Amino acid sequence: MLFRKSQREQQLAFERALQQDYSRLFVELGRALTSNLELELVLNSVMNKMAEFIGPERWSLMLIDKQRQELFYAISVGENAASLAGLRVPLGEGVAGWVAVTGSPMVVPDTSVEPRWMEWSQHTGLSVHSMACVPVVSAQGVIGVVQLLNPKIDLLSDHAIQFLRVLCDFSAIAVRNAEDMKRIYELSISDDCTGLFNARHLYTLMGELFASKQVPAFSLVFMDLDHFKEINDTYGHLVGSRLLREVGGLIHRVSGPRNPAFRYGGDEFVLLLPGYDKAAAIELVKRLYYALRDESFLRGERLDLRLRGSFGLASFPDDGGDMEAMIKASDSEMYKAKEESRDNIAVAGMGMLFPRNKGVAPRRSLASDVTVSSNVAEDVQEVPENAGDLQHSS
Repeated sequence: MLFRKSQREQQLAFERALQQDYSRLFVELGRALTSNLELELVLNSVMNKMAEFIGPERWSLMLIDKQRQELFYAISVGENAASLAGLRVPLGEGVAGWVAVTGSPMVVPDTSVEPRWMEWSQHTGLSVHSMACVPVVSAQGVIGVVQLLNPKIDLLSDHAIQFLRVLCDFSAIAVRNAEDMKRIYELSISDDCTGLFNARHLYTLMGELFASKQVPAFSLVFMDLDHFKEINDTYGHLVGSRLLREVGGLIHRVSGPRNPAFRYGGDEFVLLLPGYDKAAAIELVKRLYYALRDESFLRGERLDLRLRGSFGLASFPDDGGDMEAMIKASDSEMYKAKEESRDNIAVAGMGMLFPRNKGVAPRRSLASDVTVSSNVAEDVQEVPENAGDLQHSS
């Protein structure tokens, strides 16, 4: 004799099936987190599973920009998702901004009666009838918000919200893993004393240059501080390390963010100048030469130290056809400057820029005609009329 299942039994069977689906989903997401460190791939996996269960028209992961105190759209998928690109939500504003500040999820069945949404949406032009926002929380607090636009509200029960929060925890783990990997990578390519890149990264970047089918023109500069050992002997190595850090900051300021600077070892530094022909590289090196002479270092420690440097410059392809030849050429030029006069710039194929044994290098305008490739023109235009008048703070 057959008996029909009671409504309660049917509900329990449905919940058991749903729990099995959730368990399967969590296993899949756990595998994604442990097998892949690419943030976007992992987050897309999490968000796709979320969309599979909730079925929104559009879903997004918004992350917090701490400096600007805003949410930005890290990932957006679904109908007209491109319309969300570039939008930013100030913390505390709109539904997502409120969730980011409070750390509490919020479901809005009807956005027309939700004042937080109505006030903010006037500036967006988005057609949204219902929405749900769930915070992404890590050990450091809220780091983002998952936003579902026009989801199936009937599926957003309390149980479903808890499910979404677990998925958001997976997202937080993925973001943290990516941040940790980024931090480890930055440490692996950085010099901890100066904050510049290290020699290992120089070889990596130059290897990438020479691995391209058509190697672009570039210049390489070696720089060595004159008589730096005397500073270590007089003031000690702690002062010497702080001095190297200030020199690194000066090099970075003068060379600009698009030209990688490296501490090669000891008191030697290197500049890699992509797109710079020899004439443009000379002008930049002269800027650095004069800036180094004009700077007063460690003024905060009342030392007022002055430095000089010996520079060697070589340009591809004129002075070397591969990485080893370019490094050897610029390094050799630097040693020529040290051996002949110090406090000078030696250029491959040209010799010393300044007369030997002259006490003070001549100061000249940098407004001379130079040939500059398109991606460095902006840097050269920023050069003051007289590089010798440059003043820098520590």
